Amino acid sequence: MTEITVAALQLAFTNDIDANIKAVSELVREAASRGAQVVLPPELFEGEYFCRVEDEGLFANARPAHEHKAVLAMQHLAADLGIHIPTSFFEADGPHFYNSLAMIGPDGRIEGVYRKSHIPDGPGYEEKFYFRPGNTGFKVWNGPGAKIGVGVCWDQWYPETARAMMLMGAEVLFYPTAIGSEPHDDSLDTARLWRRAMVGHAVSNVVPAVAANRVGTEHGQTFYGTSFITDERGDILAELDREETGVIVAKLDLERIKRHRAAFGFFRDRRPELYGRLVEDI
Repeated sequence: MTEITVAALQLAFTNDIDANIKAVSELVREAASRGAQVVLPPELFEGEYFCRVEDEGLFANARPAHEHKAVLAMQHLAADLGIHIPTSFFEADGPHFYNSLAMIGPDGRIEGVYRKSHIPDGPGYEEKFYFRPGNTGFKVWNGPGAKIGVGVCWDQWYPETARAMMLMGAEVLFYPTAIGSEPHDDSLDTARLWRRAMVGHAVSNVVPAVAANRVGTEHGQTFYGTSFITDERGDILAELDREETGVIVAKLDLERIKRHRAAFGFFRDRRPELYGRLVEDI
């Protein structure tokens, strides 16, 4: 039997990057002490979610992966604990800026960088001002006995993201995120929609999904947490509420999941020759 133990973190952040790194590090250590081999922090945990406003001064906070404080700290931590830490960060690459994720392996090395493919633009989530659409394509990495696929926040709404990673061999999907209230509409609560989207990916691909969100209120914008881990059938294995700071951990039986995926026949019965419209412009 091949098993993997995964974890997601949920917490609030300030604009003190050192304090944020310390808080995340403490939860990573807790997760590792509970057996987690892959630990997922939320999106852009280096600070507050700055994309609520357009401020050109904030570009100064971006760094290349090998110079970014959050990435460097998680590299040391991953090597110390012998775990994988998918680490979200604000990346600078020459004159270009990306919402990126460094996959850090158990030796502390960066195994690769994924740049968020889908970039949202709307009240409170004005990411197109800061980030170029990713140019890396989707990525899958070798994890502890399983291939790991990671999409970042807005990527999580797209079934194409999940399916592409599955076709690349992913066996567990991870989604770091920063999502909460909608400043333009107080009546709109997307928490349940957010979860349903990823649970849908889990069911339609017969794959576990791990989602890590932030909590707390930042300048009137409230992040609703509700981080969770679902199995390949969409059943919730572990979850947190809208305000909790904490760690969720789940053990996944990869051999059982593989059998279930084969039995459902979703990949056997695909008809790629009929799907051309999916890659055409609207």
